[in-house]
Amino acid sequence: MESLTLLALLACPIGMGLMMWLMMRGQHGPQEPQHEGQDAEVTKLRAEVDQLRAAQRDARLRGSDSAR
Repeated sequence: MESLTLLALLACPIGMGLMMWLMMRGQHGPQEPQHEGQDAEVTKLRAEVDQLRAAQRDARLRGSDSAR
């Protein structure tokens, strides 16, 4: 009877640890390809921001030249 009680008491934490391990293992697999795509998207967006800033700066320079 004692061993059955001990088995019941250990089943919960062991089962919980096993479930947590399985869930963490599943999360690590598909995320890596997303990071590569995200890095490319961030690079693309930074280039677009740089182009927009340059165009805005050029427009300001043209505006100040025509005001003189």
